[in-house]
Amino acid sequence: MKALPLLFVVAALAACSDRQPAGDAPAPAEQPAAVTAPSADPMPAHDDADATPAPAAPPASDGAQAEASYLGRWTGVEGMYLVVASKPGGGVTLDMQWDLDNKGRFDGSVTAEGLRFMRNGVAESAVHTDGEATGLKYLAGKQDCLTVKPGEGYCRD
Repeated sequence: MKALPLLFVVAALAACSDRQPAGDAPAPAEQPAAVTAPSADPMPAHDDADATPAPAAPPASDGAQAEASYLGRWTGVEGMYLVVASKPGGGVTLDMQWDLDNKGRFDGSVTAEGLRFMRNGVAESAVHTDGEATGLKYLAGKQDCLTVKPGEGYCRD
């Protein structure tokens, strides 16, 4: 039970570590969740027969798991691709070719809304979908995909 307050603190720090990359438009203001420091005596003495189980602390790695779900190589159609890599100090780097004539590298961040990045001055977001949602016939039937917008999607095999 002594590890429970430590897990809570680690989870709170992980939840607060999602950074906005430089150059991105500011995200809409979110209301921060109330976080209180654990007391010196986190478990008051009481009779176990009357005890109600305490809710489990959220896993400390939720943010890391969310980011990990985007990392790696994603394949689009006709040579299009998206490679997402962790960036030292937080955030991710996207190396992509999104149409026949355009490719580039962009800084991004993993948020609750998806993988956010700025591309040519436009705020974009890639979200987890299936192949059907990409709108691309070649990707239909695939289950693990990212869709930026209709007609632009990438999947893993």
